[in-house]
Amino acid sequence: MLVQCDGEGDHVHLLINYPPKVSISKLVNSLKGASSRRLRRIHPELKACYWKSVLWSPSYFAASCGGAPISIIRQYIEDQAKH
Repeated sequence: MLVQCDGEGDHVHLLINYPPKVSISKLVNSLKGASSRRLRRIHPELKACYWKSVLWSPSYFAASCGGAPISIIRQYIEDQAKH
């Protein structure tokens, strides 16, 4: 479940609550695939932004925040837009 989302011109920050049995790499690939298909459908003009017909870079960064209060993580994500 998407808890918080923010982003900048070249990346996004997502706070996601997902089952521990789900592989983070499969989760990320699924999110990238689904969002790319949806963006292609809604905004065909984005095709000019695609690199080799791919919207997202194959790389990603994931970090665990287990134990931290959600309010602190949300604040961190919101503050990223200010920098």
